[in-house]
Amino acid sequence: MSQYSPADLRRMFGENLRILVKDYPSVSQLCRELGINRTQFNRYLSGESFPRPDVLHRICTFFNTDSRILLEPLNRISTQRGILNHPLIADFVGAGIEDLPQDVFPDGFYRFSRLSFIEDDLIITGLIYVFREESHTFIRGYEAKDAMRQQGLPIDSETREFRGIVLPQEDGVAALVSHRNTMATSFNYLSRVASFQNHYWSGYATRTVRESVTGRRAARLVYEHLGKNRGAVLDAARNVGFCKIENLPAYHRKLLRPDLPFT
Repeated sequence: MSQYSPADLRRMFGENLRILVKDYPSVSQLCRELGINRTQFNRYLSGESFPRPDVLHRICTFFNTDSRILLEPLNRISTQRGILNHPLIADFVGAGIEDLPQDVFPDGFYRFSRLSFIEDDLIITGLIYVFREESHTFIRGYEAKDAMRQQGLPIDSETREFRGIVLPQEDGVAALVSHRNTMATSFNYLSRVASFQNHYWSGYATRTVRESVTGRRAARLVYEHLGKNRGAVLDAARNVGFCKIENLPAYHRKLLRPDLPFT
């Protein structure tokens, strides 16, 4: 049996609704946008009444929440939905995060290349997988064993794995990527390259380390969409790790521009 009485649930909904509307300067204007009578809306706010199912759906859609606002405190719902959808930042960091079209950044495998952060004359290449789950776009991949070994780091799959989330930007996409337990986090920005095949993205990657006289904290980055082309994916997988610039595919070399400083 429920531990809450109808009065408790009405009070819970009213408290949640008051939190949701506090950033709106005019409750009357808000009621007009929702299409709800002001008097009836005040009864919801005071915990005197529940909305009909269709009105509840309208409220939840407007505030980008769900029907649990009838049952749980809003801060608990926000935490369960993810920090990027917390009310404090949902309209800033979280805006559009569930609306990244396939034609902007499609699912599938990508071959990437960038200047090494630690070796001035070497390029690091790798393979990542982009996929969607519950309307979000994610990245998953593994550091090359050779690159980890040269840094004196473990080469087991758990240590090498990284994951991230892709965020829409005005002229491209951004990705926040990290190893397990939020170690070695990086930020990537990519915009689509206008080309005949239209399956390249270029930008840069930054890493969260202290300033140093050696090594880089930011470097150009290239993504090449391979989709699910088995042959191309296997070829890319066989060649991950450090390489010289002359060993890269020609178009990767052109986009990386290793002879020009990153600005």
